[in-house]
Parts: sequence; C-alpha cells; structure tokens
Amino acid sequence: MSVILVFLLVIAGVSFWWLAQQRLMSKPWLEHGAPLPGLEDTGVPTTKLGLAVFLAVVGALFALFASAYVMRMALSDWQAPPIPRLLWLNTGILCLSSVALQCAVSAARRSQAETMKLALVTGGLTALVFLGGQLLAWRELSARGFLLDSNPANSFFYLLTGMHGLHIAGGLLALGATTARAFAGEGQERLRNSVELCAMYWHFLLFIWLGLFVLMAGWANDFIDICRQLLS
Repeated sequence: MSVILVFLLVIAGVSFWWLAQQRLMSKPWLEHGAPLPGLEDTGVPTTKLGLAVFLAVVGALFALFASAYVMRMALSDWQAPPIPRLLWLNTGILCLSSVALQCAVSAARRSQAETMKLALVTGGLTALVFLGGQLLAWRELSARGFLLDSNPANSFFYLLTGMHGLHIAGGLLALGATTARAFAGEGQERLRNSVELCAMYWHFLLFIWLGLFVLMAGWANDFIDICRQLLS
C-alpha cells in the first residue's frame, strides 16, 4: 500500500502544478468582475481535462501493478530477471521522443509550421523505435531462458512493459492523426491543442516508464523501505 500512497502523492503534486499552470485554480469571477462564478471561460479545453482524468486512472492502474510487484517479490520463489542493456537505450529514445513533442508544442505556439511538422515526425519515429527496442528486449530475455511462465518475476516484467507499450501504441494513433492534419495544412490554432495533448500524454508515459524501470531494476527497494518507515 505504501507504493500506491507515494505514487498518488506524486500524481497529486504534479496535478496541482499543472492546474496552476493552466489557471484552473484561479477565480475568474473575481479577476474579471463577473457576477457569478462559472460564467467566465477559464480558457482550458475540455479535452485537456478529459485527458488529465484519463491519465489519473492510468496512473492508478500502474500504481496497483507496482504495489502487486513489490508484495510478490517478498516471496521466496521470486527470481528477478536481469535487465537487458537495451532498456537503457530504449529509455534514452523515449526521452528523445518526449523532448521532440515538447519542441512541437513550442513550435505550434510560435506558428512555426515546418518545425512543428519535423518535431511531430521525430516524436512518432522515436516512439516506434522505442517499441521495436522493447520487443528486442523481450526476444533477448526469451532467448536466455527467461520465459513468461518460468517465474512470477518474468511474468511481471512482460506484463508491465507490455502494458506500457500498449499505451505508447495507442498514443501513436493520436499522434499519427495529428501529424496527418499538420501535413494536410490545417490551421495551427486548431492543431495546437492536439499537439499539446500528445505532448502531455508522452510526458506522462515517460514518467511512468522511468518509475517502472527503477522498480524492475531493483533500485526502488531502499526508497520503498524508507517510505514504509515514514508511513508506519
């Protein structure tokens, strides 16, 4: 349970920071002199709010998986597989993908169409390379005898990386549609919200992946012990 609590606290902190950035915590009826609250537009698209709720649900799901991982690893039959070196490269590639999408956001806000297109394509291609690298990591572990059903630790490794990969693949569909609209010449004002949504999704998945990587590599054990002591 400590893993879930710590993760939810982190999510809450990030959420409050994001709300502050989007001015959702402000009181527009006081700032603009509106007679009643709720009559002034906060300027935040409902799509961003919807995505924020969806990401909170996804974060809770991964927190449950992480909690189950920590509880299961305490049993005697747990034999964690070695972390393939390729995962280091994959992590760097996913970071590049997230940086590329942030560049696309900056370009969209500055009405730099060509830069935005290049950044969107770069973000999509690096995400595809990341997925390919994850499949190669699976193949490497299988070839070394670390099969899905040979140990509970192996099952968790494939489950966690597979779930994360599915979310990346789902995000690629939205990113592909946004990129197609950009090359079709759609106005950047209409595209900017879609680009920002894709970047927001990518940053979140990068955050999730870094947490999973730390967990599966075994570096989180000391941190979890400290959290348990603080929460006990």
